[in-house]
Amino acid sequence: MAKSAKTDLKKRALSAVAEYGVNLTLFRNAMSEWAGLNVTDMECLRILFLKGVATPSELAKHTGLTSGATTAMLDRLEKAGLIVRRPNPDDRRGFLITPAQGGAEKAASWFESARKAQAKLIASYSDKELAIIADAFERITEIWKQECAKLRRTE
Repeated sequence: MAKSAKTDLKKRALSAVAEYGVNLTLFRNAMSEWAGLNVTDMECLRILFLKGVATPSELAKHTGLTSGATTAMLDRLEKAGLIVRRPNPDDRRGFLITPAQGGAEKAASWFESARKAQAKLIASYSDKELAIIADAFERITEIWKQECAKLRRTE
């Protein structure tokens, strides 16, 4: 491959990654609005669905909210039937936050159309292409994790 063609492909790939990030953010914002929640509420849910359980202070740290704003967010999510507050056995004054029974399924149903479209797209690639796509996303994810760690070390 000619050097200029490879340079063009590199630019195209980096541009596609950037555009993917922007459009994912726009989709998350639209989904949050459609669900009657705000973006931070949805981020909290993503964290809970991934971790399974968290303290309010952990969620505040991950979302960047104050303790008062975190309480308001948890109130909204609890009222929507998406989370449950349980007493923290290690802290008499604290709570543990978990997804409500059926909460993950309810939220997952909101993304069904996008998941089906993604599955259809992925099915159109060969095994070799899928290996490259998976590798690229895994490595890009690792870069984001490393960059987050760098930022946290400078705090």
